[in-house]
Amino acid sequence: MLVLVLGLILFIGIHSVRMLADNWRTQFIAKHGAKRWKGIHSLFAIVGFVLIVWGFGLAREHPVLLYAPPVWLAHLNALFTLIAFIFFFAARVPNNHIKAKFGHPQTLAVKIWSFGHLLAIGMLHDVVLFLPFLVWSIALYAVSRRRDRREGKVYPPGTVKGDVLVVVIGLVVWALFAFWLHTLLIGVNPMI
Repeated sequence: MLVLVLGLILFIGIHSVRMLADNWRTQFIAKHGAKRWKGIHSLFAIVGFVLIVWGFGLAREHPVLLYAPPVWLAHLNALFTLIAFIFFFAARVPNNHIKAKFGHPQTLAVKIWSFGHLLAIGMLHDVVLFLPFLVWSIALYAVSRRRDRREGKVYPPGTVKGDVLVVVIGLVVWALFAFWLHTLLIGVNPMI
């Protein structure tokens, strides 16, 4: 479990710098340049992600049941995950109503994904993985929206074309992940 926790600290920590130490980040970039910051950020994120994947695999070898959710929550989680994929791609596809309304749909995608998994899976290693992501995404979304209001940030208006692209891409990638990649990469078939 220690490897998983260390990975979470590195990954979530580097993704929290703007939220917790924005002035320091701004000063670092001014002094050393954006490329150096992006390099350091990427290094911490990659190392953290690798440790999360490795640590989660190790933790799954020693399962500890915390709670036994009803089976229907796994089906509800499939819906949450579909919505999370749509929101994830809303952050990347230009001119969609989700981005225009919510501003930070990728952060909401993490919140929806982690919340759904916490409802559906009651093992200790799952709680250790998904709970920090849920707490982080809630805090990051609040801070990001507050910063948007303070800076007067307005997102481009959505279009039907943008909305259709977001939904189609999200649905296709979700289907690939749900019916094939989740089993291949994680070793768990979420559609059983």
